[in-house]
Amino acid sequence: MKFSALICLSLTLFAWPLAAAEPEYTALENWLKPAPGTESIGNSHGDVAVSSAGDVYVSVMGPVGGVAVFGPDGAYLRHVKNAPNDFHGFVIHKNAEGEFLYGARLSGQSILKMTLDGDVLFEIPGAAIPDEFKRLQNDKPILRLTGMDVASDGRLFVVDGYSSDYIHIFSAEGKYLDTFGGKAAPYNFKTCHKIAIDTRFEPARILCCDRENRRVVSLSLDGEVLGIVEGMKRPAAIAVFGDWAAVGEIEGRISLLDRDGKVVRTIGENDVKEQTATNQVKPADWRTGILTAPHGVDFTANGDLLVSEYNIFGRVVRYQHTRE
Repeated sequence: MKFSALICLSLTLFAWPLAAAEPEYTALENWLKPAPGTESIGNSHGDVAVSSAGDVYVSVMGPVGGVAVFGPDGAYLRHVKNAPNDFHGFVIHKNAEGEFLYGARLSGQSILKMTLDGDVLFEIPGAAIPDEFKRLQNDKPILRLTGMDVASDGRLFVVDGYSSDYIHIFSAEGKYLDTFGGKAAPYNFKTCHKIAIDTRFEPARILCCDRENRRVVSLSLDGEVLGIVEGMKRPAAIAVFGDWAAVGEIEGRISLLDRDGKVVRTIGENDVKEQTATNQVKPADWRTGILTAPHGVDFTANGDLLVSEYNIFGRVVRYQHTRE
C-alpha cells in the first residue's frame, strides 16, 4: 500500500472546484417531542440519522434506552425494537434490497444490521476482528467501537475510536475483510471518533474525525492518506450532503467544509467554554441554535442539518436549510 505525503495537504484535501452557493440555516429548538410520560428524549451519547421517509432516529442510553424514532415534524413515534442502548455511532443506508440501520456498539463490541422496524439481520461479533488489532485491557483484547458507515458496494467501515483507532472493513454480508489505520504512522490517529463515506468523489473516500488531533483526515477506501484539515475544535462526527461536509465539533460548533477542505461556514458556535465538550448543560441554559457538544450529525433530504449532542438530558438541534 502506498501513502501520500502529509506535507502541504492541510487545505488541499479535495482538489475540486467549488460551484454551489454557501447554504444558510435557521435554528429550531425543542422541536422533538419526548415519548409520553418522559420529560426528555434521554441521555444522548450516540448519533442521529434520517430515513428516506424523513423520520429521525436518535440513539439514547436511557431512561428509555435504544433508538428513538420521531416523525419529520418532531412527534415521537416509537423506539426501535431490539436496538441496544450503546449505539455510539449508527447510519441508515438504502440499497436495492431496502433500507437498513447499521450500528456500532460501544460496550457490546459488535456491529448490527437491522431493519428500520428492528429485526436483526446479522450481528458481527468482536471476535471476527483479529486480536492483533485490539487494545489489551487486563490482558484481554477489547474493542470500543464508535462509528461506522456503508459504502455504495455494501462494504462496512467500522472504527474502534475509543481503543485502537483502527478502521475495520467487512463485506456486505458481514465477513471480515481488512484493517487499516491505528495510532502509528502514517495515520497517527488519536481518537478516530467517527467516519463518513465521502460520496462527493469518484471513487468515494472516507472522512475521519481524528478528534484529539483536532483534524479531519481524508482516506481512500483502501486506506491511503489523501489529505488533512487541521485546526478543528475536536471533531466528533461528520456527514456529507451535496457539496458540503458538516463536521460536528465537540467543543461547540459545526463547520461546513467544501470539496477543497476549506471551512466555508461555521454554525452554532458557542463562546462560553464551560458549556462546551460537556454533557452537563441543563435545558434551562440551552440557547437556540448555540451548540454545546455535537456528537452526531446528519442531513435530511432537503438539506436540513440535524445535530445530536452529548448531553444527559438529550438534545437534537435542527437547522432548517433556507438557501441553496
